[in-house]
Amino acid sequence: MVARFLWRGKIKLLSAATALGGGAGAAAIANSDDPGTALKLCTTVPVRLLRVSATAASIAYDYEYSLWGLPEGSIERSRAKHEVHIRGACRLQELCFQNGGIYIKLGQHISQLEYLVPQEYVQIMRESMLNRCPVSSYDQVCEVVKRELGGAPDDVFDEFDPVPIASASLAQVHIARTRDGQKVAVKVQHAHMTDTAAADYATVELIVNTLHWLFPSFDYRWLVDEVHESLPKELDFLIEAKNSVKCMDNFQKLSPRIADYVYAPRVYWNLSTSKLLTMEFMEGVHINDVKAIQRLGIQPSDVAKLVSQTFAEMMFKHGFVHCDPHAANLLVRSLPSGSWSILGKRKPQLILLDHGLYKELDIPTRTNYAALWKALVFSDAKAIKENSMKLGAGEDLYVLFAGVLTMRPWNRVIDPAVDHLVFQGNDSDKSELQMYASQYFSQITELLRRLPRDILLMLKTNDCLRAVNNSLIQGASLEMFFVIGRVSSEAVIEAKLLQKKSFLRLINVWLEEVLLEIRFSCMQIAYRLFQLRKALTW
Repeated sequence: MVARFLWRGKIKLLSAATALGGGAGAAAIANSDDPGTALKLCTTVPVRLLRVSATAASIAYDYEYSLWGLPEGSIERSRAKHEVHIRGACRLQELCFQNGGIYIKLGQHISQLEYLVPQEYVQIMRESMLNRCPVSSYDQVCEVVKRELGGAPDDVFDEFDPVPIASASLAQVHIARTRDGQKVAVKVQHAHMTDTAAADYATVELIVNTLHWLFPSFDYRWLVDEVHESLPKELDFLIEAKNSVKCMDNFQKLSPRIADYVYAPRVYWNLSTSKLLTMEFMEGVHINDVKAIQRLGIQPSDVAKLVSQTFAEMMFKHGFVHCDPHAANLLVRSLPSGSWSILGKRKPQLILLDHGLYKELDIPTRTNYAALWKALVFSDAKAIKENSMKLGAGEDLYVLFAGVLTMRPWNRVIDPAVDHLVFQGNDSDKSELQMYASQYFSQITELLRRLPRDILLMLKTNDCLRAVNNSLIQGASLEMFFVIGRVSSEAVIEAKLLQKKSFLRLINVWLEEVLLEIRFSCMQIAYRLFQLRKALTW
């Protein structure tokens, strides 16, 4: 749909965007204190811009040509659309890898938008964006280390592996050993990021604004605004280090019952700067490696429950949320000094990596978001509407907002059945999601434009967590929603206790707690009976 619009206006897009790109390059030179860097920007920006324009035009032409004359709803059109989705996703993937940096960050974001883009794009981008990021050469790494720490890697560290163990959109990680023998992970920012980040942002902004000018219904300016705010913070590794410390402090103070089950690597402050971060090396397995988790003697379902608990506590109680919890940023290991359970299984510990992207929620936003999730778990239509409107969805789009959060249609959201929010992950559910994504594209785009940036990042976090849980247990778990319902309910009660206290209010809050416990117990019993009945019918 969007691609057909792009095809009709591709010539206009190419000329306008290229002209604007040239202007951005000229502005970079005029405002730069480093003529060499400015000249480099002036030559790289137009090339990247031309790649974007050419990719958009080729994708648009493919859609227009491949679907021409095929009746809507026909098998032939569905087959052709599937094939062109795959080709379009591959072209977009190649563009992200060629341009690198911010483009890979955007590609990672696209891979989570199951409610907005075709499944083929989600699958192809998700499989590649986390595992095939570009790698800086060792010479470039040495330049950064020398500039930041005053010497070559071999001068600063006792050992330094020149081959990175991981590479992401903004940096790559090397194993090293400090002079006192400690094994560490050294996160080194890609050498080009400092020079090209601003130019990349300008290029993306120009493309998105031009697209919106040509096709007003295509409005992704909210995404550009979010990148503009978050990117400088992600590029400063000292902010990332402080975030990790604050995150762990919050668990110790506000969520002591699970504090031992959540961990972030210790920072070596004397070997860290804004462009280089030295951390404790963590032995663990990636959270989407189910077989490796099982080899540790850990149940994947226990890991899924811990992930839900951890991020529910962050969102609803701490108000300080790790907003990039994709599979590459989450490790699992056995709980240190943890004992074996009666069933011979070990308890998991969740290791949080990459603390560059956090969002701090103010108390009203955090409380309203908690109240919304409580309402979603309990199928409370009135409270869903009330809290969705408080969060910015409006009276006309609150139903859609509930659907985006839960990936369920409205009739399922308000269904009183105990498993009403569980997404089975079967072909029927996926087809239903894609139908809604296509049918309500413009409304979803308007919703994303309308919501505050804080809530947009919560949506991104929600999308990442859904993908993680799907990889662990092949679909959403009812247990996950029990956890979310309980933590969000506790947060709502705590917020009420912070209000003006009176004896009557305390009694009301106490009664609410009792009723919640009864309700959760009934839900648990109903779920066990449902499982038993299901097992007996097999």
